Amino acid sequence: MIGRRKKRRRNKLSANDNMRRMMFSRRAALVGGAQLGIGGLLAARMGWIAIAENEQWRLLSESNRVQLTLITPRRGWIVDRAGQPIAMNRSDFRVDLIPDRVQNSQEILATLTDLLDLPEDEVARINEDLETAAGAQPVQVAAGLEWEQFAAVNVRLPDLPGVAPVQGFARYYPAGAAVGHLVGYVGAPTREQYLEENENPLLLFPGFKVGKDGLEKTFEETLRGEPGAQRSEVTARGELVRELETRPDRAGETLRLTVDAGLQEYVGRRLGNESGSAVVMNCRTGDVLAMASMPCFDPNSFSDGISHAEYDMLSEDERVPLRNKTLLGMYPPGSTFKPMTALAALSGDVDPEEIVYCGGGYTLGNRRFGCLGVHGPMNLHRAIARSCNTYFYTMGRRVGIQKIAYAARKMGLGAEYPIPVANQNYGTVPDDEWLPRRYDREWTDSDTLNTSIGQGYLLTTPMQLAVMSARLASGRNVVPRLVQGERSQAPLLDGVSQEHIARVRAGMDEVVNGAGTAPRARLPLDGVRLAGKTGTAQVVNLSSGRGGRGVPWRYRDHGLFVSFAPADDPLYACAVVVEHGMSGGRAASPVARDAITYLYDKEIALESLDRLETEWGGDIFTRMARQEAEYRYANGLEQRAGLPTVTPPEPEEDAAMPDGAQQPPQ
Repeated sequence: MIGRRKKRRRNKLSANDNMRRMMFSRRAALVGGAQLGIGGLLAARMGWIAIAENEQWRLLSESNRVQLTLITPRRGWIVDRAGQPIAMNRSDFRVDLIPDRVQNSQEILATLTDLLDLPEDEVARINEDLETAAGAQPVQVAAGLEWEQFAAVNVRLPDLPGVAPVQGFARYYPAGAAVGHLVGYVGAPTREQYLEENENPLLLFPGFKVGKDGLEKTFEETLRGEPGAQRSEVTARGELVRELETRPDRAGETLRLTVDAGLQEYVGRRLGNESGSAVVMNCRTGDVLAMASMPCFDPNSFSDGISHAEYDMLSEDERVPLRNKTLLGMYPPGSTFKPMTALAALSGDVDPEEIVYCGGGYTLGNRRFGCLGVHGPMNLHRAIARSCNTYFYTMGRRVGIQKIAYAARKMGLGAEYPIPVANQNYGTVPDDEWLPRRYDREWTDSDTLNTSIGQGYLLTTPMQLAVMSARLASGRNVVPRLVQGERSQAPLLDGVSQEHIARVRAGMDEVVNGAGTAPRARLPLDGVRLAGKTGTAQVVNLSSGRGGRGVPWRYRDHGLFVSFAPADDPLYACAVVVEHGMSGGRAASPVARDAITYLYDKEIALESLDRLETEWGGDIFTRMARQEAEYRYANGLEQRAGLPTVTPPEPEEDAAMPDGAQQPPQ
């Protein structure tokens, strides 16, 4: 009985065990299947990543450990016709911060503040830039450092993670203000420029400059070059492991001008403290050899970051140093226009030997048009030499405004020229069709008389006066050019008699070398004569004084002089305008004389300039520094501490020196 019960119990236990085994096996199978499925999925995913998405993940991994840093291109030089630098690059020591590599920005910034003597506002600016900077985009700490400061940072570099001392290049203009309006200047890109260039990262790089004015702006694409790149391996903390391959930058192209750098600097200096401009040209080819407008800004100031005080000083100066007077200044040509009236008279079959008696003026109706004196009997030759208004009133009225305007336009007045500048004025050559359109009134004989002597509605620029001089000198259709290209002689003028031009040239020779109005323009050279024509352009009608004597500077007459040399076989043409100089013979002709002298004998010209600069109180750098110091003192920006004596800094050798270029004279 008992045995049967034990047997039944064993059978029941065995059945339960079997059931449990079956349930365990089923669970094991399910778990195993699930594990196998998950493992399969993981394996499949790993295979997909390893094979199909290999390139994508490799690039992501690479970007995590490799940083790409831009290398800014070296800006192309601007050189003169002989390769002498006008705008070049010199070594610039700078310190940047790489945000991704900076571990303790405040501690590092405190150290740099001590080493570089950073002002509080600069520290605040750096902190703001660090907050908005991304990745490896450098943040500029300081630029234009002295070597000692730069070396001090390099010595501490192991303790300054994220600090990047950079030896780059900064723009430098050896002649300073003498070339400001010729080449313009560079400066930091604006946000608008950044957006216009599709957010070009190069424009965000610390210290990178773009052309802002003049040739620097016009030829920005040529001068900029192409950036390079440096690949570096870094740790997860941004610490540099090693430098990888580098793609070098491509320097900008060299821009070669027609200008003579020595003459350009000389003319700028020779204008001295005057407000005015001068243009010198090759009258056979149209090459512009010098184009100076003074006073002017120093382009180095803009390149380095001009101070508010200096910019305000320039903006408030009544001599308008920020305006390029050679192209934008417009002046009545005064008596420099009389050769145009002479050409018009000759084209109207006027006998050049016909006598007109000058009794001191010309009467039209009940109005008297005055002359500069009582010249007596005048023919065309003597009338040009003595600048007799009466003769030109008479001939101008006889031939009419249309012939006068035709001659003026043929000689280059009232025109824009194909030169690479952003703006130029084309002036006004009025006639009987222009006046009704412009002022809704008819042309009169009085208007013709005023135009005949270069007054009235006539307006010209110094560049146009230089072109007029060049065409008179050569009889050729000279067009000015600033950038060197294929050189050729300009063709002869059509529609104007070469014989008539020769007669006018003879009269202009007499102006300087005979009993004319410009004896001060005679060259101190043997065998070379300068021919020219003086002019005095009235600014306002004055009831007292002559030419503006005894009245404020801005109300005085302008002094003008146009010229060419040698008189018997012209090669050079020159135009000078001295604003409010009162007399072309006294104020403008000596500048032209010295500029032409420089082309033939530099030693004589420079000796004369040295004497003048001593009288003026120093060279152009010294006078500009004194002017700024006086402005700062007058406006309470600093205490008077004596007048500064400033000399231009010596340029350092630039590795990007173009072929054929020379270092500036030491």
